[in-house]
This record gives sequence, C-alpha cells and structure tokens, in this order.
Amino acid sequence: MDMATITKTTISVAELDQMIERGDSFLLLDVRNQDEFDRWKIEGRNPVETLHIPYFQFIENEEANIARVPKGKPVVVVCAKGGSSEYVANLLREKGYEAMNLEGGMVAWGNYYRVRRIEEVKDVALYQIMRFARGDLAYAVVSNGKGILIDPTRHTEQYTNLAEREGFEIVAIFDTHAHADHISGGPKLAKELGVPYFLHPYDGIHPIDMLPATIEYEYLKDGFTFQFGDATLKGIHIPGHTLGNMAFLVNDRYLFTGDSIFIVSVARPDLGGRGQEWAPIHYESLYKKLLTLPDSTLVFPAHFATASREGRPDGTFYDTLGNIKRNNPREYMAESKEAFIEFILSTLPTFPPQYVDIKRVNAGLLVPDEEKAQELELGKNVCALADAY
Repeated sequence: MDMATITKTTISVAELDQMIERGDSFLLLDVRNQDEFDRWKIEGRNPVETLHIPYFQFIENEEANIARVPKGKPVVVVCAKGGSSEYVANLLREKGYEAMNLEGGMVAWGNYYRVRRIEEVKDVALYQIMRFARGDLAYAVVSNGKGILIDPTRHTEQYTNLAEREGFEIVAIFDTHAHADHISGGPKLAKELGVPYFLHPYDGIHPIDMLPATIEYEYLKDGFTFQFGDATLKGIHIPGHTLGNMAFLVNDRYLFTGDSIFIVSVARPDLGGRGQEWAPIHYESLYKKLLTLPDSTLVFPAHFATASREGRPDGTFYDTLGNIKRNNPREYMAESKEAFIEFILSTLPTFPPQYVDIKRVNAGLLVPDEEKAQELELGKNVCALADAY
C-alpha cells in the first residue's frame, strides 16, 4: 500500500496490522477515555506513533484539539467500537487531514487473528494461531492429515477454517489448563466435531467456587500419550499456575507450555486464589520437569507480552528452551526455591476480577452471550509476571 495515495475513509484491523508490520509512517489517534487507553493500547512488532485525545475533548473544543493533531502523514482514528472515531475522522478530513476510521474499533482489534506456519518445524505441520491484540497463542499440529488443537480460543471458526484451507482433519482438542484470561473454544468445538476434548481433572473443579465442571472432557495425566498420524504427543503434569496445568511435548522436541514458561517471564500462581500454597508447587514443576528438558527443545507458549520484544522477524512467537533460560531475567530463573517464591509473591500483578467468571465459563458453570463474552475478555491477558502482561 502506497501510504502517500490513500484516499479511503476506513481501514480494517488486518490492514492496520500490515501497516504496523511494514513499519509504515502514520499516526494512530486514540479517542477513548483515559482509563480505557491506559488499560489497553494498539501495539505491534514495530513502534506505533500514538496520540491520545479523548473524544469528548473534540466535542468541547473542536478547533483547539484538531490543531493538536500533526499533519503530513495518514491518521488512523480508533475508539472502542468505531462510532466516536468515525466522527473525529470526519472532522479531520474536513480540515484537510488524510484520516481513516478503524472499522470496529478496539473490539475488532481484540478479535483479530493471524495464522503463521512455523517453517522451522519439518516433521509435522505446525500452525500458530494468534489472537494478536490479546497476546493469545493457540496451535494446530498436523501429521499425515490428522490434526490436534492446543489451547483454542472461543472463535472456533478460526480453527475449522484453517483445517479446511490446509486440508486436515481435527481429531482431538487439548487445553493445557482451565484458562482464566480467555474463554476456551475447546469444549464447544469438540462437541461440534465429535472429537475428544482433553483436560486434567484437577482443573475440572472451579478453584474459587469449588464446584465441578459441567463440560464433557477426557482425563489428562502425567505421562499421557496421544498418537496422531506419525506424531506423538506426551503430557507433562506441571501444577503451579493451576493444579491441573499440563505441558505437551510433541515428537520429543516441540514443547507447548501453556501458561508456565513464556518467552519472557513465567506464569503467576495466584489465579486460583492460592498463590502462597501454589508458588512452591510451581517451582517444583518448572525446575524438576520443564527446565530439565534439552536446551534445543522449541518452546511454544500460550501467550506473549510485547510483540516488539518477543516476536521473531516472521511474526511468530517461540524460542529454544536454552535461549529462554539465558534471556529471562534472573529472578524468574532463580536457583533457590526460597528466592523464587519470594520474588513470585512480591511481584504479582493485579488480579482481574473478571477472571473468576471466565473460569466459570470454561467449566460450563456460566454461559455468557456474545456481549458478555466480549466484556469478560476485554484487554490483554495478565497470566504472567512480566510487567507488560
């Protein structure tokens, strides 16, 4: 896209993502309220020049606030759903600006997906399905036309469309744990396709309500194996983030860590309301199990925090276990159990209250409509200790 010749009045989230990835020169004008802006912003692998002027300021003093917007480059205007930003974009165009409204606003940005094939992996076809704005990562692993899904999100058409496009059959669905930050698509999709959905039974009980899940699932356990095509998945029980937390090792080389080890940081142990009790278990799982695997193991986490820091040149998110151990802040990789626990418990981010309800949804104890689901998932995940989560 030649940025100098843009005459369109709107832009899609996919087009905005491409502009950011290319490093195009433009200004993002965010007109949401201060608290919404502070909570969640548009980011990418390349820096995004952003100006924040709340919508109501344009209403109160149109001329003065338009004058605050620099000319000379395209302006993309964003609000929550695309209404207020459309008004501001129209004002700017009337004053000679090259202004475009982001279609659907932050709601559309939050529901935008990217799919990338991991080209480094040759013995299976491995696809990373990214809900980019939230930092959520799911996976499809395919061998001889048989595919499994790991940690799929609630927009299940993303996975069925991928399977149809790439010509594979989804034969099983796995969740590494009962998620707190987003609504799983696993139970729904498994039921639609008539395939098994796997979860550790310890995560089949809501940790706050202490009520059993009503969803149908097959039990996972330490050492569990599953064959698909010519590939083998092995389950590793790693309690800490949740009591039923699992990692999956495919073909002894590809490690899907869910919420345990990230490219930068490790998972928080308090989302079940028992950080004091679970932090020591978390340490044992990391140091006695995951970190003992070969340094050449490729790690595929369920989240990323900052695309500019963790993203690879091709827009994917993974690394070797050796690099993760070397590059993580030393506090996350503390050699002493006591030091690890002290650091973990002293740096916990705020506990988002909506996470309790998301866990209820994932256990089948609460059934939200689309509006409620959007509300619960608003913003970026905070499943790790890294400041950016």
